[in-house]
Amino acid sequence: MFIRKIFSSFVMANSMKKTLKDFGYAFNKEGKLRQIDPNSNEITDVPFQFEISSSRSKNQENYEALGEVINEYVYELLEQNNMHRLYFPENTPKEKASFVFSTFSDLEKQIDKLMIIVHGSGVVRAGQWARSLIINDSLDKGTVLPYIKRAREYGYEVIVTNTNDKKIGGRNPEEHAQNVWNLFTSKSKHIAIVAHSYGGVVVTDLAEKFKKDFDEKVFAVAFTDSVHGSRSVSSRLIDIGVNFVSSDAPLNEKLQSYNDIERRSAGTPKHELTSYQCMEKLFEFILQKEKDINKKSEL
Repeated sequence: MFIRKIFSSFVMANSMKKTLKDFGYAFNKEGKLRQIDPNSNEITDVPFQFEISSSRSKNQENYEALGEVINEYVYELLEQNNMHRLYFPENTPKEKASFVFSTFSDLEKQIDKLMIIVHGSGVVRAGQWARSLIINDSLDKGTVLPYIKRAREYGYEVIVTNTNDKKIGGRNPEEHAQNVWNLFTSKSKHIAIVAHSYGGVVVTDLAEKFKKDFDEKVFAVAFTDSVHGSRSVSSRLIDIGVNFVSSDAPLNEKLQSYNDIERRSAGTPKHELTSYQCMEKLFEFILQKEKDINKKSEL
């Protein structure tokens, strides 16, 4: 009974922590999570410490509570980078509605080039590839921010999905993505998609559900260690897609594809690192596909 009370107090204490500073952390100039010196209030060189007590359950509870704060922190970073939070369905209270982040807020705007970014399953939310990378490595490696910056440099509008936010309009990742497609892509002429891990399943579902529209608009699909293997893929996806998979092989080396989407090495054996590690080659792939459609339109 006494142990249960202690743990309940610990959970309550964590639930009251609303900011990184409440946890004693901040991101430094390099985007790395570091401890704050309680005396000077300055950021130290000490990284995140998982073990804060002898109780494994307390350590995990603290990590998960910190992760929830990280979600909101990344949302704020997206907004600081001129991304708009778009809620759906219409006329739904915001606390109950799903949302995505977008570089545009005018849904009637005609868009020539759109990039849709789809994360994987689990605890990650919009803007994240991997919570573990954000906490233990850096924001650059763990978030989609470098992708947004690069896409904007190449003239793309961007939508960042939030497929694990299971609210009205997005009770599962596939439904969330279907609503995003219906609501936010009608004015887009050319679409490129980047999808990590379970995001590959979400995209193959989109290709099936919206086949005609998908085939007409989507000119490139770049997966990063997609787990769509149990699903059949269309000839269109095979034609326009690539899957950068975790591998010890050199970056971009072509691998056996098993009658599926072309597989290339992401240059790392770590699943969660694939999106960051292959980014340069991934954008080269998309830009080449863009050149291909431009050549076709000139004929």
